[in-house]
Amino acid sequence: MLQAIRDFFDATLSGNGSNGDRHTIEMATASLLVEVIRMDGEATAAERETVLRAVRAKFHLTEAEAQQLIDLAEAEARQANDYYQFTSIINRRFSQPQRIRVVALMWEIAYADLVACPFEEHLIRKIADLLHVEHRDFITAKLAARAAATRRSGSR
Repeated sequence: MLQAIRDFFDATLSGNGSNGDRHTIEMATASLLVEVIRMDGEATAAERETVLRAVRAKFHLTEAEAQQLIDLAEAEARQANDYYQFTSIINRRFSQPQRIRVVALMWEIAYADLVACPFEEHLIRKIADLLHVEHRDFITAKLAARAAATRRSGSR
């Protein structure tokens, strides 16, 4: 597993700063995003598409690169003992607005299927606390994601 992650990063991801720093933040963020999908036990196509779109946009990846990162992040999340290993990296590397954006992306994934289940809500609250996101920002992100999901469902 670790070799697959290293190979992915070596082959597809490069950019400013040290590659190790960039790679860990990408994996940490993607792992938290895919964890939202796992919470209700049913990964919908809408949730998967939302994660793919979020990862592509956040890290400027091609669709294939983003899918590979998501696959690796899912494996990493399944093996993780806790969320601290991911949130500690994010806290060190992301600014407060970037951490709020991670929580907002988690809400977008939770509402991708129009309903955030209690397990998803609990996870996002826990992650928001670990990322030191204030309650008002947590609620603002939740309401924005819910409103966007409602608008999308009304336009179908």
